[in-house]
Amino acid sequence: MKTQRAHRVLRTPGGFSVRVDVRAVTVVVLLLVAAFAASVVLIGTGDFEMSSGDVLTTLFGGGNAMQEFVVNQLRLPRVLVGLLVGAALGLGGALFQAISRNPLGSPDVLGLGQGATAGALTVIVLMSGDATEVTVGALVGGLATGLAIYVLAWKRGVHGYRLVLVGIGVSAIVTAVNGYLLTKADLVDASRAVVWMTGSLNGRGWDQVWPLLVLCAVLVPPVLAGGRGLRMMEMGDDVSYALGVRVERLRMLLLVAAVLLVATATAAAGPVSFVALTAPQLARRLTRTPGPNLVPSMCMGAALLVTADWASQRLFGSDQLPVGVVTGVLGGVYLLWLLVTERKAGRI
Repeated sequence: MKTQRAHRVLRTPGGFSVRVDVRAVTVVVLLLVAAFAASVVLIGTGDFEMSSGDVLTTLFGGGNAMQEFVVNQLRLPRVLVGLLVGAALGLGGALFQAISRNPLGSPDVLGLGQGATAGALTVIVLMSGDATEVTVGALVGGLATGLAIYVLAWKRGVHGYRLVLVGIGVSAIVTAVNGYLLTKADLVDASRAVVWMTGSLNGRGWDQVWPLLVLCAVLVPPVLAGGRGLRMMEMGDDVSYALGVRVERLRMLLLVAAVLLVATATAAAGPVSFVALTAPQLARRLTRTPGPNLVPSMCMGAALLVTADWASQRLFGSDQLPVGVVTGVLGGVYLLWLLVTERKAGRI
């Protein structure tokens, strides 16, 4: 027997009504609480240990000079970058999976991370650029890769499996280019490139926070506004057209937004693996709600990344790992499980 889902209908003064899924809202609230709690613990982690109470007191302006410096100048920017990068990757992954109608339609699989890496390596190896130039190169590389995938996958529209297959091919090509660039680099540049390629929040500051914050403020509202059309598109293009959705226009706009989100997140923290793949799937399993689950995916991505960053600092003794190593291990295990599940279901 199927259980009936709990919903609430909210009515506005203008006569509009909105149906709210109680379980989905509860999951979002719990994920936000988890992300906040993990952030507070992460801020207190390090050589200068601080309790959660001291962290909260300092955040609200009640700490001493040393605590304010450590929290506001050293650790808070890093945590904010982690939250914003995780949210951007979670939302970007949800968009790609919804547009491709495939749980493997992730930026990690499609090659956007590899494209951003190629842009960064080009700046490091060929131009010996500084950190700002590397960030710009990663952003340009990600956008160029996204454009190439869209153009190559276009044939009277962009459809799911064609997008995934083209993305896998582009990813293989760009990965080969990255390997070639590493072989051309001298020892210093190669070491610097390898560190960047692991994905890390080390050394991140306010210079990375503001571009991410502005991008999310600009892109998230229109993306969420397109969520209703995106949910209709999952029923097929013909049905969506019949319901009044401009399918190709909406698909192109959402793809551009997804590419911008993923490329900017990669430029800020390096190619942090598998957050964009796992966050939407975990969010959907928690909410048990069909559709793209955009807001839960954002919250899940943020919570996952700050938790993984805490784990990278605390669970391996004195050997602190880049956060990309932790997400890569966890995401790789999840990807294997997902492939086995999809195969048993007969979808691959």
